[in-house]
Amino acid sequence: MPHSALVLALAFGFSASGAFAAVAIGEPAPRFTLTDSNGVSHDLKDFAGKTVVLEWTNAECPFVVKHYDGKNMPAQQGKWTGKDVVWLTINSSASGKQGHVDGAKANAIMTDKNGQQTAYLLDAAGDVGRAYGAKVTPHMYVIDGDGVLRYNGAIDSIPSADIADLPKATQYVDVALTQLAAGDAVTTTVSQPYGCSIKY
Repeated sequence: MPHSALVLALAFGFSASGAFAAVAIGEPAPRFTLTDSNGVSHDLKDFAGKTVVLEWTNAECPFVVKHYDGKNMPAQQGKWTGKDVVWLTINSSASGKQGHVDGAKANAIMTDKNGQQTAYLLDAAGDVGRAYGAKVTPHMYVIDGDGVLRYNGAIDSIPSADIADLPKATQYVDVALTQLAAGDAVTTTVSQPYGCSIKY
């Protein structure tokens, strides 16, 4: 594979294998139950009536590093959890694969990165990631209070690992949450997610 194609494959998480479910905008989001980094179980149905953000993560991915070290992800987490939005960070890296963590490691990472999410969920079996078709880190989803999927894609509009690009990018998740909070329709419902392929 030429170098340019390899970089593109990394950034957009192209894969020749793996079966992924199709999740459709305007349809009910797949229900799931996962345990968080503190051993507490969370079921999506528990958050009925609230907007929910799903954020797939891998702390070893440079695209994730961009959004945490650049303060973009923690700032959005803090802003929206402060407005009663549920923000769930999900790790679907399999045991023995890059990015896999246990609860203690997940907590240490989030302390170091000043994570402000509601919970950090562990999905080592990859079942939830596959149910949503999550391909890269970060891959983002927004679910409204009725449990309907309203956004699927990248956190923002510039697919790079460069912190300097953050101020220039359209923050798709922030815009979607702002529109939902105002009772408006989400204008950008799907975008191409970019990042490192999830290590199922």
